[in-house]
Order: sequence, then structure tokens, then C-alpha cells
Amino acid sequence: MTEPPPRHYGSGGHRADDGSQPASRPVPRHERRIRPQYLTAAAVAVALVAAGTVYATVQTGVPPDAPAAAATPAAAAAGTAGASPLTAPQGSAPPVTDAGGTTPAASDLPATAPTAAGPASPAVAEAAAATKPAEVPPAVVAVPAIGPELDAQITGIIQANSAYSLGVSLIDLSDGVVHGYGVQEKFVAASTAKILAASAYYHLVETGRASLNARLGASTAGAQIRQMVQQSNNDSWALILGAVGQRGISDYAASIGITYDRTVNLLTPAEMARTLQLLYTGALLNPANTAQLLSYMQNTNFETLIPPAVPPGVGVFHKYGLLFGNLHDASVLVKDGRAFAFVVYTRGKNYSDMGPRTRIIQELTRAVTAALF
Repeated sequence: MTEPPPRHYGSGGHRADDGSQPASRPVPRHERRIRPQYLTAAAVAVALVAAGTVYATVQTGVPPDAPAAAATPAAAAAGTAGASPLTAPQGSAPPVTDAGGTTPAASDLPATAPTAAGPASPAVAEAAAATKPAEVPPAVVAVPAIGPELDAQITGIIQANSAYSLGVSLIDLSDGVVHGYGVQEKFVAASTAKILAASAYYHLVETGRASLNARLGASTAGAQIRQMVQQSNNDSWALILGAVGQRGISDYAASIGITYDRTVNLLTPAEMARTLQLLYTGALLNPANTAQLLSYMQNTNFETLIPPAVPPGVGVFHKYGLLFGNLHDASVLVKDGRAFAFVVYTRGKNYSDMGPRTRIIQELTRAVTAALF
């Protein structure tokens, strides 16, 4: 950078290059002797301070004496304004990717990120702690649990009970992979299909074509859904299906990848498991309707199939089905942030062999929960 021409202080007035004249006020002689010395010293001091500032900036990459408050969440957010935010599930921290493209485990990350400004003062640290959001529980690391050993156990139970048609479907909701065992063809779905009917009606509500408060039969549509799912009321089912319509239920099922005709009410174990997967993960309905429907799948009028075989601490949301030779239970099993859709469809003679098939369903449940939880 070209230095500007020097300024001259010969008479106490500024003589610039443009030819301006000195001030007309006469200056005492002692001022002419002293002022240049003071001004020269001041100029040297200013130059030294400026040089130190430039050096500090180059060395640290941040302005000297950067405020410690820059390490607070608000300052960090301001510093990243305009950047594309990472999208994460509610209640979890956004993923952090290292330079190698991998995602380190939460235990590998420092508890507090270091800042170039150095440690904050006690007062700033106390203020930051006061505004710190509540700690988010660490995400549960997905551990492969559905493997050859569990596959062999389920297959062995099915083969040992070949007098019945048994179909099992299992989905780890963290990856969505469907694991099928035994018969994977269509069964008469019986009352397990009531979950599909309920979801279809809620979908009409969410798209503005129906209301949970609408009069339906002797009560409201919302009350009929609860009776249909929690108490397995067939009259309520007929009312909900009538409101959705035959074409409506088929179209809704097709929209989630299921071929369904209510006049024959056929589903595969995998289709039922897929429905439960989409419901539990919030892919079918909004959060309020999802929570409401899941709540109806607890404390039902028939808790004798999967629920009694589930160990303490494991949550169960389920819908059973019972019609002539068909005895089913379709569930979501949940514990410590892990969830699995687990469906068992069975077909036997009639109601006379419900006891043996109940024991088979419970044996399968114990094998699955022991392996997964």
C-alpha cells in the first residue's frame, strides 16, 4: 500500500498538498518547540498499537479479546445464520459427521465444544448454564437383533406346529426391513384390519373430508373408532367402513402399498406389519391422531395372546383378530427407544383349537422378546 505524503507541522497549522495556508493565529515560540515532540510520540504509539492488533488478528484468526459470550447457543446460532440446518427427529440431536464422512458416536463427542475465545468467565458460564436447554437423552444405537439365531428359533417353532397354518412378520422399525416366516400368503385378517379402517377414517379427517365429532350411529365417529379398536366392536367397524366407503378403503390401502378388498378382508402378515410400522413411525397420521389410535391399542378387551408373554418393561400396542379358524395378534413392541412390528397370523380348525394356538403365539412372543430386548 502506498504511504500518503507526510504532513508538515512547521508553524502549528496544517499545510496539505493542496496548497492550503497555515492558520492565521500566531503561535508562541515554545509551542513550536514542544508540539512536534508530543505529536511524534503519539504517532509512534498509535503505530505500535495498530501493529500489535494486526499481529494478534493474524495469529489467532479472531479479533483480540473476543467476548466469551460467543460460545453461548444464541451467539452460535447467529454465527450460522443462512446455513442449511440439519433436520433431525424431534427430541434428538442433529447428526455430526467428521471429516472422513462417518458419524461418531455420542460418547466420542466432547461434552463442551472448545472455542477460539478461550474459557468463558464464571459470570458468562453461569448465564449460559441458566439458558441451556434440557439435556436430550442419547439416541439408542441400533444393534442388529433380527439375525440367523432368531430366524432359526421362529422357523423351528413354526415347523414344530405344522398342524396349523402359521405366518409371522417382524420389522425392526429402525430399518424397515420385513422379515417373514411361515405362510406369507393372504389370511382372513379378521379384526386386525380394524387398524386399517381406523387409519383410513383419520386420514379423511386430516384431509378435511370428515370429522371425529360427526354423528355416526348412536355416538360420534371418534367414539366409534375407540369402540372398534379397543373393544373390537363389529357394529362400530361397519359404521366406520360405511363412512370411508368400499372404494375409499381400497384406495387408502393402495396408497400405502397394500391390496385390500373389504368384502373379503384379506391381508398378509407382512401387510399388517407394514401398516403398524407406518402408524407407529408417524407416516400415516399426524402426531395427535397417531397417539390417540395407539392408546386404543392398549388395555383392550382381549389381552390373552401376545401381551401376557411380553416381559415387564416392554410396551405393547396391539390388535387381535378372532374369526372361526383364524386367530391373530398384530403388535408393536417398544422398549428403550427401540420398536418392532410383530405380527402372528394363525389358521386352524375353529374355536376348539384356540388353546394350542394361543400357546404357539406366546411361545413365538417369548422367543422374539428374548432376542430383541
